[in-house]
Amino acid sequence: MNKRVSVIIKALNEEAKIAATIESALAAVAALNGEVILADSLSTDRTVEIAQRYPIKIAQLTRAEDRSCGVGAQLGYQYAEGEYLYVLDGDMQMRQGFLEKAIELMSKEPDIAGVGGRLVERNTDSLEFQARLARAPVNMQPGPVDRLDGGGLYRRSAIEQVGYLTNRNLHSYEELDLAIRLRSAGYKLVRIPVDAVDHFGHTIDAFALLKRRWRSRYIFGIGEIVRASLGKPHQKLLLKDLRELRVYLIATCWILTTLLLSLMAIMGNLHWWGPLCLAVTPLILMSTKRRSFRLGIYAITSWIVHAAALFRGLWSQQLPPSTPIPSVLRVQNSATHTALDPHVRR
Repeated sequence: MNKRVSVIIKALNEEAKIAATIESALAAVAALNGEVILADSLSTDRTVEIAQRYPIKIAQLTRAEDRSCGVGAQLGYQYAEGEYLYVLDGDMQMRQGFLEKAIELMSKEPDIAGVGGRLVERNTDSLEFQARLARAPVNMQPGPVDRLDGGGLYRRSAIEQVGYLTNRNLHSYEELDLAIRLRSAGYKLVRIPVDAVDHFGHTIDAFALLKRRWRSRYIFGIGEIVRASLGKPHQKLLLKDLRELRVYLIATCWILTTLLLSLMAIMGNLHWWGPLCLAVTPLILMSTKRRSFRLGIYAITSWIVHAAALFRGLWSQQLPPSTPIPSVLRVQNSATHTALDPHVRR
């Protein structure tokens, strides 16, 4: 290990944004004896071709079935040399100056395992973003936090203590899983009031995004993280901090009760006003709370889909999270020459 910091970029089919992401990461580590690693989940577009223009490492999966949100950062970690590790999505751009401030804080306080900064959203038109803004998550505000959603800088020695960076089995919630393992080991996480990244997120319709996330298994993550924690020391902490789990369990009870009352109405044992009132009341309440009928519909639809995904994720099979991920590594030098690394993970 001879690098101060490693920036790990997680990517799958990000050809439109990857050049700007890589350039921002290279600029951010230029004065820090750092490195940039593209962790590519077998992109089928020009993501890797574009990345080969830059002096970085390119780690790529060899099996498409290994794709997940958790696999990206862990893949980069397999080849990282940095004393500190920054996890960056392929649709983000780093702000210069954040890494120096984060490292300075972590150097002074050895019990801090991770530091995040402000995430500046550049796509503010989607329903998903508006719903997130309405929730105003506490973990995105400066101060001590329970997780570093949106990426952060982590202390390598702390990661080694908890065994692995991110769980390769998780299709989402990998940041929460990491945060809970670190906190269970006695470490703290902090978000500082400094702009860290610009996020250029999804611009597709929110309902289409829900459908896409089901197909990619992204929303199965809540069930997968619960399954991964079973019998582990951090299980109680996870169930305490996974606040949306209670929402989806309540949604499940609402769905099942509505179906039961509807069945009773069909059989003539109950008037239809009962299941009808139960079905529309949450929509009225959420539309009033969000001050938007469209946001209300989206919230209820999201509950139903995530409730189903919770149980689908609980049923998933999982590999030991610290096992090596089958992959290849290409190292790009300053002359954009590609060399296969001899330590390829097969």
